[in-house]
Amino acid sequence: MAIDTTNPDSDSLDTPRLSTRDKLVLFVLCAAQFMVALDFSVLNVALPVLGADLGMSPSALQWAVTAFALPSGGFLLLFGRIGDLYGRRKLFLIGLALFGAASLLATFAWDPASFLAGRALQGLGAAAIVPTGMSLLTTTFPEGPARDRALGISGTLLSLGFTVGMVAGGTLTDTFGWRSTMGLLSLFALIVLPLAPGLLPESRTPDRPRLDVPGAITVTGGLLSLIYALSTAADHGFARTDVLTTLVAGILLLAAFVTIESRTETPLVSLPMLRRRTVAWGNIGGLVTFSMMSTVVFVLTLYLQEVLHLSAFETGLVFGVQGVLSAVAGTYAPRVIGRFGPRRTLVGSLVGQGTLIAALLGLGTGSWSVWLAMAAVSLASMFHLGAIISYGITVTSGVPDEEQGLATGLVTSTQQVGITVGIPLLGVLATTSDDLLSGVHTVLALDTVIVLAAAVLVATGLRVRSGAVEAKPVGAR
Repeated sequence: MAIDTTNPDSDSLDTPRLSTRDKLVLFVLCAAQFMVALDFSVLNVALPVLGADLGMSPSALQWAVTAFALPSGGFLLLFGRIGDLYGRRKLFLIGLALFGAASLLATFAWDPASFLAGRALQGLGAAAIVPTGMSLLTTTFPEGPARDRALGISGTLLSLGFTVGMVAGGTLTDTFGWRSTMGLLSLFALIVLPLAPGLLPESRTPDRPRLDVPGAITVTGGLLSLIYALSTAADHGFARTDVLTTLVAGILLLAAFVTIESRTETPLVSLPMLRRRTVAWGNIGGLVTFSMMSTVVFVLTLYLQEVLHLSAFETGLVFGVQGVLSAVAGTYAPRVIGRFGPRRTLVGSLVGQGTLIAALLGLGTGSWSVWLAMAAVSLASMFHLGAIISYGITVTSGVPDEEQGLATGLVTSTQQVGITVGIPLLGVLATTSDDLLSGVHTVLALDTVIVLAAAVLVATGLRVRSGAVEAKPVGAR
């Protein structure tokens, strides 16, 4: 690493200077993460047009999202561990190639089956890209200010990608048609893929223990079942037989996974790692910040279009301000973390996010509510971004390089589950309410309580007040 510390008067510990090669490595890794984040939202506003073009019924349109979410969330832990054992760069490149090819398939899809196949293969590619990309980042940049800065940039682009996708999706669909949203993703892959082999170092564990096949089967099956249940419940509620069946199956499979991991010599997930305070409580903070913020974005989208009667494009502009402030927050977050530490920053960010969500309870039917919604959600997103970056640093700090793929797999699994779980658990209260505005207020009130309660629990679990936080097992004394 070429971090400039030659000037004793410079604030190099807070703003480390990276070499040109380091910047290119960071560009490749962050561009890939941005591409995946973009995929989460760029298609949303295009779904009605897409459905009419391909002959998909409204009830089938949820599969455009679910087909991506299932493999992208279900295979994260498995692919993170495979990257640890057999080469992170190798799997990262395979994921990029698969994602790019799948995006082309979705772009030129001729019927619903070919489109959904493209979406599923995109999700599989994303499941390889995200954990290996994050572990390449954490093993390339040493723990400390350099890694904090790299994770800050990555977290900013993750948040920005989701927001840009909402704005770009409507613009591209209106201008060039829905296929251009998928074409944009293939273009990203074509830009990143040629650069990656010559820049990224290969990284794997020094020895190659056997892959925990029973653990891989149960955790992947459990995550697939859980994500399917929650994704389907977002549109159809929890009363459906398939939702209840897969929800129970997911819980049982994950319980079996924990039992298997406690008995095998080479576990897919090290239970002692899960008992680290930083890993356990950091991921809880990450789960809450992702799930609750995605819920806010969902119910505000409904509110702006159904109550205030804004167009899809105007709604995208409201969230565009959120993206700008997220980028600003990403610039300063590493400095805040450097001064207060990632654990205190995580707790403070959750408090800020919860407080600003509470401000949204003042939304009404007047035109002034647009400005309140824009201001509150944009400022809340700044704290949200601080929580994203600080929880990633909290979870990966102190973890050996040979287990970074596992740690970052947990981080990215938390992201995916968080994005998936919030909307069906809380958002359904708004969509099924007789009075949408009242339902939105109910969701926002519960969202506020959950975020602020999580801040208290994470602060207690990480012993933030005492200032004696260590990356050791939860039960350690």
